[in-house]
Amino acid sequence: MGSAWFLVFFYFLLATVSSLAEFQENESAHKLSGIHLNIYHLRRHDSSVTPKSLQAIFSDILATDEERIKALHSRLANKKPDTATAASSSSSHQRKQGAAKPIGIPLNPGLSIGSGNYYVKVGLGSPVKYYSMIMDTGSSFSWLQCQPCTVYCYSQIDPLFDPSASKTYRKLSCSTSECSSIKEATLNDPFCQANSNTCIYTASYGDTSFSVGSLSQDLLTLTPSESLPRFIYGCGVDNQGLFGRAAGILGLAKDKLSMLAQLSNKYGYAFSYCLPTAFPRSTRGGQGGFLSIGSTSLSPSSAYKFTPMIKNSFNPSLYFLSLTTITVANKPLGVAAANYKVSTIIDSGTVITRLPAPVYAALRQAFVKIMSNKYAQAPAFSILDTCFKASLGNASVVPQIRLVFQGGADLSLGAQNILIEADKGVVCLAFAPSSGTNQIAIIGNHQQQTFKVAYDVSNSRIGFAAGGCH
Repeated sequence: MGSAWFLVFFYFLLATVSSLAEFQENESAHKLSGIHLNIYHLRRHDSSVTPKSLQAIFSDILATDEERIKALHSRLANKKPDTATAASSSSSHQRKQGAAKPIGIPLNPGLSIGSGNYYVKVGLGSPVKYYSMIMDTGSSFSWLQCQPCTVYCYSQIDPLFDPSASKTYRKLSCSTSECSSIKEATLNDPFCQANSNTCIYTASYGDTSFSVGSLSQDLLTLTPSESLPRFIYGCGVDNQGLFGRAAGILGLAKDKLSMLAQLSNKYGYAFSYCLPTAFPRSTRGGQGGFLSIGSTSLSPSSAYKFTPMIKNSFNPSLYFLSLTTITVANKPLGVAAANYKVSTIIDSGTVITRLPAPVYAALRQAFVKIMSNKYAQAPAFSILDTCFKASLGNASVVPQIRLVFQGGADLSLGAQNILIEADKGVVCLAFAPSSGTNQIAIIGNHQQQTFKVAYDVSNSRIGFAAGGCH
């Protein structure tokens, strides 16, 4: 495969957008509105990403995606986590529904920082400095790399955060309630550094990545006018793994230490986002992406089709929903309803959607039957085993796939959500079967692209709206 086609594959797979953003804030004395953000495509602005570096990123992304699935399998099996287990679990916590305007945060491509996911730029400290942080709906705890790296820090695109340069920074002691809550957020017990009485956290992930450091508090700046004075996070001095060149992770799961939970008292316990495709319709950003935090980010609610947010006692911090039916070209798959009755997660950190093996087999069969009438099949591409000799530009007969959830909410997927261009003249079905005995389903970020996805935690529901990136 030519290196140039790795470039094409990645731009589609990662749904990249540029780090250039514009926002407008429109406030009225009688009605509060959100911050509007336009995000542009990375490929127009970032000439530093080379085919050689993309090829290395490709290997990491596939490995990370598979290891993340293994970690989610482990968590749903209620196995005891270790240093190779993803960090995010929680206990329930009641928060009031805020009336303030939502916080709008620019949503950027992971490609430029070597990640298959999406990142946001947020500010930390006084005076404020900004850092590229991966947003993760599957993580509860937020952390970033800090000076001095007494053990190890991987290479990141931004300068390391220096807590000694922030007038509002402080470490939290072992006796604080936040220290007692660390295990719920990271699945790991805290450690007390006796000589300084500092609470030490360990955030570990399914691909053996981890961060260890001091539980800390500082000023978090989200926009020039919106901030959180006492943001609780981890200041990591030993950080290793597949985080690309991001400064760290921002947790959007439901644990009380997640960034979302910490902001919920002021803004409301909800957020929404739209993950853009790799190729916007115009240079004016018609398909730009965004992340918006706050209860009013769900407006207008009539734009969404909602499905209940399912509770899971083993993993109350993750976002579960109930997948009831899949149709191909408006025909339901010929599988028993019982095959859909597995734990189903919607996750921003998983790229390729996984389905229970019987459901995937039926999807593959129905899809191949239609596609093979016009396109010859091509060899499998890594974990993608359903490929055709075609390109996204000329694949005109791709049948629509609908993922239907409890209550009638659905994702009606077009070619850009269904296929991935894996090589010159080769496209693959962007789904894979769930492996192992503990069958689960995961709705990945490739299938979420261009939809506005709403997480109304206060009312325990998840919503989908088509054309959300406009």
